[in-house]
Amino acid sequence: TNSMKKKYLWMSLLYALLFFSTWGETQAEPIRDGAVTAELVSEVHTIESGRPFTVAVKLNHDHGWHSYWQNTGGDIGLPTEIFWEPQPGFSFGPIQWPQPKIIKADGFTSYGYEDEVLLLVTVTPPADLQPGTRVTLQASVDWLMCEEVCEPGSADLSLVLPVATETVWNEGLRADFDATRAEFPKNADGWQLTANQEDGNIVLRATPPQAFAKDWGSVHFFSADGSIPAAAEQVWQREGNTLLMRLNTDSSLAPDQLRGVLRAEQGWLADGSIANLWVDTPLPFSSATSGLANSLSLEILLLAFVGGLILNLMPCVFPVIGLKIMGFVKQAGENRRRVKLHGLVFTFGVLISFWILAIVLIVLRAQGAQLGWGFQLQSAPFVFFLSLLLFIFALSLAGLFEFGTQATAVGGKLTQKSGFSGSFFSGVLATVVATPCAAPFLAVALGAALTLAPLASLLVFSVIGLGLSFPYLLLSAFPNLVRYLPKPGAWMQAFKQWMAFPLFATVAFLLWVLSGQVDEYGLLRILLALTLIAMAVWIYGRWGVAFQPQGVRRWSKVAAIALLIMAAFWGYPRAEAQRWQTWSPEKVAALQAQGQPMFVDFTARWCATCQTNKAVVFTSNEVLKAIDDKGIVLLKADWTKRDPVITQVLASYGRSAVPFNLLYVPGEEEPQILPSVLTPGIVLKAFEAIQ
Repeated sequence: TNSMKKKYLWMSLLYALLFFSTWGETQAEPIRDGAVTAELVSEVHTIESGRPFTVAVKLNHDHGWHSYWQNTGGDIGLPTEIFWEPQPGFSFGPIQWPQPKIIKADGFTSYGYEDEVLLLVTVTPPADLQPGTRVTLQASVDWLMCEEVCEPGSADLSLVLPVATETVWNEGLRADFDATRAEFPKNADGWQLTANQEDGNIVLRATPPQAFAKDWGSVHFFSADGSIPAAAEQVWQREGNTLLMRLNTDSSLAPDQLRGVLRAEQGWLADGSIANLWVDTPLPFSSATSGLANSLSLEILLLAFVGGLILNLMPCVFPVIGLKIMGFVKQAGENRRRVKLHGLVFTFGVLISFWILAIVLIVLRAQGAQLGWGFQLQSAPFVFFLSLLLFIFALSLAGLFEFGTQATAVGGKLTQKSGFSGSFFSGVLATVVATPCAAPFLAVALGAALTLAPLASLLVFSVIGLGLSFPYLLLSAFPNLVRYLPKPGAWMQAFKQWMAFPLFATVAFLLWVLSGQVDEYGLLRILLALTLIAMAVWIYGRWGVAFQPQGVRRWSKVAAIALLIMAAFWGYPRAEAQRWQTWSPEKVAALQAQGQPMFVDFTARWCATCQTNKAVVFTSNEVLKAIDDKGIVLLKADWTKRDPVITQVLASYGRSAVPFNLLYVPGEEEPQILPSVLTPGIVLKAFEAIQ
């Protein structure tokens, strides 16, 4: 009818007026900071009550500059962050990261974005919005932009959106949003994805539900959690319709879940689809700590059994084997069946003891995981304490001191009980005595408890216990074999000392690992800590033995414990090199007043050029010698986290980025400003001004 047509016409005019009246308000002004222009944009011009919509932070980078992905890919860089101003009833989703690029600069490889990028966020409004009202979205955005130097950037962005009864799309930007979504990784529905660890590398196998494309172009795995560095070697090959990809983790303990984006430049499938595939697959708990295997295998179980057998060859265990079996025979009144039962009860005592030990270690590992402490060789503190522990065990085996002898006396009364209870507690005591007396094999079990899954770890402990109790089982079944046992003698002491050398070799390997995690001064402190450890156990072994007077024993233990604590404190790996001191304006003023030459390095961990400068300049023997000869104090102004004082100082020199290097020469009021990119020659030439 005419009335309905008029009503429709008026409604159309009303929506048109609403659209054009709010057009300018919905287009927020871009904000430029440094080399990046930021803007908050929306996929829609109007929003509806309760209906989710998508906005984006659009970053435009100047040529040659870049910002970073959710995982920067290495030790440098920081991902962009968005902090939303709370709105009643509104919820803001996480950043939806488009596919990043591999960025190589100054010898570092990272993941990030160049040119223009949209970081999408889904916004869900409340269900009680009234049409005709307006909503203002506000967000603070922080990013890191890098070229030759790195500079943090920020912007406070806002966007006004009207509320209507239906959504009006922003056609001018809708294509950009769709193009960004096309870069999102696709879920691996129908794909067969498996991952495991082999020879210290993660091996990923991927089989699609249909045929692979003939040519993928370049292939790369982008780790979402940083477990695989961007610069790590990645090797791939086809096996039929399966991709086999080997990823170098640079760590000895892989995460329990492999997460990231698997990218084929020209698409994975024959029709050119799915260039980016989201990978989220379990990675079985495994470790290369023992150097034997990365998961539970028959070889590990065999070695665990042999390790348990070798426990019986320790001087504190071996002499009691024959006596214990003869005690079984005596208690059983020569009854073969009862002799066998005594052997089984003894074995049960051993297994119970090992199970308790395994459960304690598994619980400790679980608690460590909750506290964020990862038992892994890429953790310098863990490697350090493991080195100290194994070094102490090696010194014990070498004969510098003995421990485990007191455990024999502790359980003596229990083992002398008659009946099966005596056999049971003999098994418990054998475990208590054997484990400290043969610490290297306990260390293997400890390694299993820290790296294998709980059930697998429990199985390893059980097999070690069976190895320890096997001679007792065998001799209780065939008591006459006791006469064929070799007699205890000096050979046993020599065997124990010989076993110290493989353990010393293990300590050497761990020190080699540490050498790649600490600087040269940190490694020196660790070596000196081992010296203190040797002194501590020597004091304990020399004056803490039973034939010394009680006062001497007491003070020797106090001295040994004090040295152990000192060694742990002195050698503990520190993030800062001892050569560098923490910068502050007050320290600069005080040193200037003393006429002290200073080199100030304004730096940050995320700055690639900063790391290059340190690697090139401050490992140079000539530079280090000049620093020592001229008495130059090195001050580090760390800008890894925003520091308003450092920011103010940089601004006073007209700078807003790092690296920035200053040389304070005595007698000169103003410091020399050195180039951003340093070489040993540049630094040595600048040092010539210091007399």
